[in-house]
Amino acid sequence: MRATLIHGPGDIRVSEVPDPKLRDATDAIVRVVRSCICGSDLWPYQSAEKSDVGSRIGHEFLGVVEEVGSGVETTKKGDLVVAPFVWADNTCDFCRQGLQTSCRHGGGWGSDETDGGQGEYVRVPFADGTLVGLPGEPDDKLLASLLTLSDVFPTGHHAAVSAGVSKGDTVAVVGDGAVGLSAVLAATRLGAERVILLGRHTDRTDLGREFGATDVVAERGDEAIEKVRELTGGDGVHAALECVGYEQAVHTAIGVTRDGGTVGRVGVSQYESVPLDAGTFMRNIKMAGGVAPARNYIEDLLPDVLEGKIQPGKVFDRTIGMDEIPDGYRAMMDREALKVLIAP
Repeated sequence: MRATLIHGPGDIRVSEVPDPKLRDATDAIVRVVRSCICGSDLWPYQSAEKSDVGSRIGHEFLGVVEEVGSGVETTKKGDLVVAPFVWADNTCDFCRQGLQTSCRHGGGWGSDETDGGQGEYVRVPFADGTLVGLPGEPDDKLLASLLTLSDVFPTGHHAAVSAGVSKGDTVAVVGDGAVGLSAVLAATRLGAERVILLGRHTDRTDLGREFGATDVVAERGDEAIEKVRELTGGDGVHAALECVGYEQAVHTAIGVTRDGGTVGRVGVSQYESVPLDAGTFMRNIKMAGGVAPARNYIEDLLPDVLEGKIQPGKVFDRTIGMDEIPDGYRAMMDREALKVLIAP
């Protein structure tokens, strides 16, 4: 079969690799129907060590179950399933707490001798715990939105939930990438009355408005903080959703939050540290969030996607085949594409 391998900075190749086989009784083999390139894939794309062998990459996929192990009880051959961006048994104490990203027996795609999601087939450990079955045979037009349930939409949702977004709140979203736009959609879905999107790319902020953003702030740093406070009568927002991961974005999120508010952080940290106080202590600002336990949110988000009430799949603005994956990475790196969908 074909799969995506990363061989070093900027070196993405689609190569022939061995077909996956069941290894454990709880495994399943899934034929990938849709996958995609994540913004977090761009970090190894810039910094991976050079390798002649290469390593598998990709952690978001939707597919059809082709084979199951003898210990798989609920996942059936022929099921259309979505795979969260980590695999987990969904039975350990952390999983029961809703923290599948901390599963005692789980791991990440492309590591621990597992397949990456950007391939034709994937061996899925703990199939019953990891995979979420999708009812019926959804229309092809729904597949993009269903794929977002693997990572990007639950990540935006996690930012909003971590920040305690509720009906009537004023919310700021820092970042107009796919996660930031998903956070706009999530905050709107949870009842936020006003959503201020901090971003400067018009094509993206236009989608943000479609997702529910009421205001757009193109300024950055101190100017952005000043603008948001101006829009909120000087107080700031009830919740700020930090969806970038840069130090400046964290400080901006803190700066736009009103006293007693909460910052929900889901941007993958691209800095060594931010001081524990960082202006939060005297203002009673809470910091929450982290890596999103997507598996915990899928059942809650799924009905609205299936019914078409929300369309998170609109974050995909380019669709490619497997042969075009190297160019898909380049396009996202060069900001020619927001998020790239792969249809094998």
